[in-house]
Amino acid sequence: MKIGEILMLGLVRAVFALLRALGPERASDWGGAFTRTFGPWLPVHKVGLANLRAAYPDKPEAEIRAIALGAWENLGRTAAEYAHLKELFDYDYDNPSPDSRVEVAGIEHFIALRDDNKPGIIFSAHLANWELPAICAAKYGLETTAVFRAPNNPAVNRVVHEIRSGTMGGLEAARQGAAFAMQGALERGGHLGMLIDQHFTRGLPVMFFGRDAMTNPIMAKFANAFDCPVHGVRVIRLPNHRFRLELTPPLDLPRKDDGSLDIQGAMQAMTSVVEGWVREHPEQWLWMHRRWRPKR
Repeated sequence: MKIGEILMLGLVRAVFALLRALGPERASDWGGAFTRTFGPWLPVHKVGLANLRAAYPDKPEAEIRAIALGAWENLGRTAAEYAHLKELFDYDYDNPSPDSRVEVAGIEHFIALRDDNKPGIIFSAHLANWELPAICAAKYGLETTAVFRAPNNPAVNRVVHEIRSGTMGGLEAARQGAAFAMQGALERGGHLGMLIDQHFTRGLPVMFFGRDAMTNPIMAKFANAFDCPVHGVRVIRLPNHRFRLELTPPLDLPRKDDGSLDIQGAMQAMTSVVEGWVREHPEQWLWMHRRWRPKR
């Protein structure tokens, strides 16, 4: 490891140590305030505003800018909450408490997936703190491999991976060859969890907020190959540093005349679910990502 990488790793660890010292609530507040203040100065803020204007052409500019600020705040809160992922998920299925940070709707679907001895697909999106569903699955013994995109910064990636490894089940980085590992997880009767709301250059076009968006079709392809159920899971950020997880029942996905899944139709159905989630809480989605790009 080069000296610059060592220094960066030390800096990242120091920041996470500070966030842990602040406690989960104050760390979340600090992270949200930081990105809400400085995020609009970054070039990607213009991407977020352009995305919002295209998605909501009838909204006034003041509302567009308010949603963008909310998205920055949510991103900062989520980043700061990484330091507390081990303690953040405190939902207890056997003894639910109104004072817990997390409430879960559809926990019966998690339990059914765990006990049916079949593989399954779970899709999600970059909403609120999107790491919580994988923690929920691990806590309740649902064998799940979470497919994730590694952070670009090697030091941040190393620390985040350490945190994820201590709180989640199987992890698989989105990289060349990852499909083989994903297939292996399903062959063992496990489950795949994946965020499907980001651009995929070699993907299929689906409609998202009225525009073509290229989407990775792999979840639909696996659902077809293994004839397994497909569920959606989202996180909603609630007031007072609380969260709500919602797992949908299995989706009724479109099929062709021969009974096989319509891959593009299935990805459209999943994407439409995600769009509905984003429309309910637009300030909690990652608008700064270049989701809509010209086809190559």
